[in-house]
This record gives sequence, structure tokens and C-alpha cells, in this order.
Amino acid sequence: MITIKDVAREAGVSVATVSRVYSGRDPVSEHTRVRVCAVGARLGYAPHGAAQSLITNRTSTIGVLLPDLHGEFFSEVIRGIDQTARRHGYHLLVSSAHQDPAAMEAALRAMRGRVDGMIIMSPDLAADSQLASLPVRFPIVLLNSIDAGRHAGSITIANFDGAYAMVGHLVSLGHRRIAILCGTEGNLDAAERLRGFRAALEDAGIAPDPRLEVCGDFDEHSGFAAAEQLLALDPLPSAVFAANDSMAIGALSAFRQAGLGVPADIALAGFDDIPTARYLDPPLTSVHVDISTLGERATGRLLEAMSNPDRDIRSDEVLPAHLVVRASCGAPAGAALPLSHAILT
Repeated sequence: MITIKDVAREAGVSVATVSRVYSGRDPVSEHTRVRVCAVGARLGYAPHGAAQSLITNRTSTIGVLLPDLHGEFFSEVIRGIDQTARRHGYHLLVSSAHQDPAAMEAALRAMRGRVDGMIIMSPDLAADSQLASLPVRFPIVLLNSIDAGRHAGSITIANFDGAYAMVGHLVSLGHRRIAILCGTEGNLDAAERLRGFRAALEDAGIAPDPRLEVCGDFDEHSGFAAAEQLLALDPLPSAVFAANDSMAIGALSAFRQAGLGVPADIALAGFDDIPTARYLDPPLTSVHVDISTLGERATGRLLEAMSNPDRDIRSDEVLPAHLVVRASCGAPAGAALPLSHAILT
């Protein structure tokens, strides 16, 4: 096996110089860099990542911990993170916790020492104890998560505002019996979207009906099951707001199976505006979130924290959302919208 010493001897430079060339952390002359790289290529030398990290105290790796890896929302988040990380010479180590505190703790332990910083999405309202176990000075950025009282940046989605605007839009179309397919119990996003739903109904003078608040789990299967519960009601709701698009897709299937037309018999709307939403039949009205930008912003914030370990750069950012009105809610062309920046497609 060719070692760094072999390259240094052949190139006529020190081991430290070869290390600087391959780590890229410290300057060397262009002439030396070219000569060392040429020798390394001729000898077939490959830098040992673990050894380099011992020298530089850097792994050039970012840890990403998400609640799940299934679905378009998470794939879009990862895409935004990965594109930004690669532009800055970093790779990703990705894991998921599946709303399981033990799995989250295990993932955090496994990543420590292997990554230079972490992006953590843990919307579980009880997850702050796990986050608090991380070293205080370890760089992390939280996505849609409870701040564990540490020096960490956080980025959240305008969940309340988006849900409030969507329900206001459905009310403006004449709907008074509006149901919600709630997200996972104990989830921050789900709680804020439910709060926005309730606030919009209250401001519209619509009395709450607990039967119209059906529990889901942010996936298609739970959306289908929740819609089946609504189908057992008499009278049916005239409109359904799903707390994410995946549940809306499941609900759409359930309504069709029951012989209901969307939006002819029941209006339907979602949240997140995943790429598939516009290609459904009918295209899905949704609360648009720039999901990949969520990942990009988080990575940028983390890289800044990693570059300034002695500086407190904590700040909380809310990613805006807006309505994208499509055929599934039955809005006629030119309908009045609660938000001036809503988009009709």
C-alpha cells in the first residue's frame, strides 16, 4: 500500500507538505501542489480519510438527522442540503429517527466524531432532552424543531400562517363544514398547522366540531384511513384540509374509491406543495414551502457556524409559505384569495 511517506520521498518534500496538499486546508505553492499530485497519481496514492481527520480535526462530513427518509418532502430537503454541501467540499452522513427517542439517541451517538456539524430535524415536541445531550459548542442547525436551549440556529416553516391562510381561502369559497387531517401527535409542525386551522375557523365565526379533526401520521396510508373516518359522517364535510400533501394524496384515493368527485363533491387541499402535487388529477391546492431551500439555508447556516466556532451566531428564521391554488379546491378563475401573493395555477 502506497503511503503518504512514499509520496513525500518521491516528490522530495516533507510529509507535512503532502498532507497540506491533499487536505487543502493550508496554502502551498502551485508548483509544489502540481508536483505532489502528479507523484501521488503515478504511485496510485489515495489519502486515508480517517488519518486526515486526525491531522486536520475535520471530517469534511455533515450529519443529517431526519424523522424519516421516505417521501418527497424529505428527499427535497436532502437535495437542498447535498447540493449546498458539495459546493463547499462536504459530504453527507444521513440517518433517520422515525419519531423514536431511542433511535434518535443512537443516531446522535453514531455521528459524534464522524461529522463536523449536524442538521437535525426533530419536530417531536419531547425531543429537546436528546438535543441537550450534544456538546454545547458542537455546531448544529435545527429544522422545524424545538430549541433545546443551546446556541444553535433554527429554521422553521410558517406552519400557523400557512394553515390559517388555507382555511381562510376555503371559507372564502363558501365552505363552513371544513375538516382537517391532522399530522402526527406530538409533532411541532402538526400542532402549529392545527392551531392555524382552529384560529381561522374561530375568526370566521365557525364553531369547532371535534369530529372534523381526524388524526393522521403524515403519510398516504394514514390520509386514506382518516378520509374513511370522515366518509362515515353525516353530513360529510364540504372541504378537507390535509396537514401535508402525502395525506391529501391518500384522502384523494379514498374519496374516489367512495365515488366522490374532487372538487365536485368535496374540496381538498394540502400543505408543503411537493413536486407531485401539481401532477395529480385534479392538481392539488396546497401551501407552498420551498422545501429544497429549507435544506440549502440550513446548510449555509451550519457552514457559517462551523467556520466561526467561537462566535455565537444563533438566530431563528421562519421560512415563508404561500397558497398555490389549483383545481382540487374548486376555486373559480379569479376567485378572491386571503393572501395577495397567492398563486393560481
